[in-house]
This record gives sequence, structure tokens and C-alpha cells, in this order.
Amino acid sequence: MQMRTEALFREQPYLSTTEATVVGVNDRGGIILDRTIFYATSGGQPGDTGHLLRADGSRTAIAATVTGESKDDIIHLPAAGEAMPQAGEAVGLAIDWERRYRLMRMHTACHLLSVICPFPITGASVDEQDSRVDFDVPDSGWTKEEVTRKLMELVQADHPVFTRWISEEELAANPALVKSKNVRPPAGAGRIRLVCIGENSSVDSQPCGGTHVARTGEVGEIHIGKIEKKGRENRRFRIRFGPLPAA
Repeated sequence: MQMRTEALFREQPYLSTTEATVVGVNDRGGIILDRTIFYATSGGQPGDTGHLLRADGSRTAIAATVTGESKDDIIHLPAAGEAMPQAGEAVGLAIDWERRYRLMRMHTACHLLSVICPFPITGASVDEQDSRVDFDVPDSGWTKEEVTRKLMELVQADHPVFTRWISEEELAANPALVKSKNVRPPAGAGRIRLVCIGENSSVDSQPCGGTHVARTGEVGEIHIGKIEKKGRENRRFRIRFGPLPAA
């Protein structure tokens, strides 16, 4: 089963509860809704967890959220043994907000790191506590102390974070917007979502479908836990919450 689910999280990342209608259940037991606040695993950011609240007061726990054949084909995977809602049923939606907010803060921190390290990105993974961004660079020459200091300067500047849409033609005319070395934004939809940081995108602007905080100050205290060599021209920067531990 494939259909377009209205992805409320793209424009309302702080929406933690809402209501929706069950469209159906696919052959793998995945629940399809007409609209959702559950982010589906994509771009290095894990999918949301949470629950559906049924009319009789019972809950269906959602263990993961993934995409199907397209980014608009959003599938909610229930935990094992959960009672399944039926097509046409109205349900309440609630995400694990604390987990989502940590991921939003971390994802924004990864964008800030790509500003400080302006090299092609070869991989990234957003996690609640320990995220990573891999860069194609033979030797950064930087220490984790220096990168942490620069990150915290951007966090403490409390820059606005917002999204805007451009056409695929605009992206083609501005290839530098794409920081990933090997992955291009999905084509065919006619438009590309940009996540922008700073007044008039003065700090950063890049294609991204993930969820982010509204201001860099919300990221809070973060540090680079480790800079690892991964191949001849690849360096992995690990971002963690909290202050940089004393040496």
C-alpha cells in the first residue's frame, strides 16, 4: 500500500500530539495514516516512537517509523503484540517528545558542525546522545577543544533556524548548497526543502528533511567527544551533549 501521508512534522516540528485517521495496514503490519507527526527514519535521523490512542482508551505503541517507496509513504510500525486499529478509525497521535527534542537538538548541532568544517560530508548519524558527521578531509588539523569552542560560539549566538523551499532548478543552479559528497536530495517532487540558520540564511543553508530546533541556543551545551581517522581522507567527528570533559 502506497499513499501520500501529510507530514505535519515538516512545518510543525514542535507538534507532539494530534489526531489522524487510519487509512489502512500494509502487508507487513505497518499502519498508514492520512497525516502524521511521526518523523520517518531518513537522512541519518531515526524515526519517531510513541503511541496511537484509540477511541476505547487503549493504546497502540509505535516502535519505529519508516518510509516506503517515497518520502511521503510513511509507515508506523507497532510494537510486537499490539492491538491493531482498523481502516477508517480515528486515532490520537503522541510522539515520545523528550526523545524527539533531543534528536532535534542533535540534528541542528550536526548542521552547525558542517559550518565549522566546510568539507564534503561522507556520512552522518543522528543519535540522542552521540551523533557523528564524517568529512572528506585528509587532516583537519583541528583539536576537539577548538571545534567545541567554535560550536558553542554558534550555539550561544542563538541564531534563528527555519525552513524554506526552492525549486529543483534553483538547487541545480546552486550546487554548493548540497554538502553531502555521495547523496543527492530526492528529485522529482519539483521542490527542495532547505534548513537555514541565521538571519537571511547568513550562517548556513542546506537541503534537509529532518526536524530541527527553532534557535541554535536550544541546542544547549555540546562538545566534540572524539575525532577519528576513518580511512586516508575521512575524519569522523563525534558530537555529544554536555561540557567537554577535563583532560
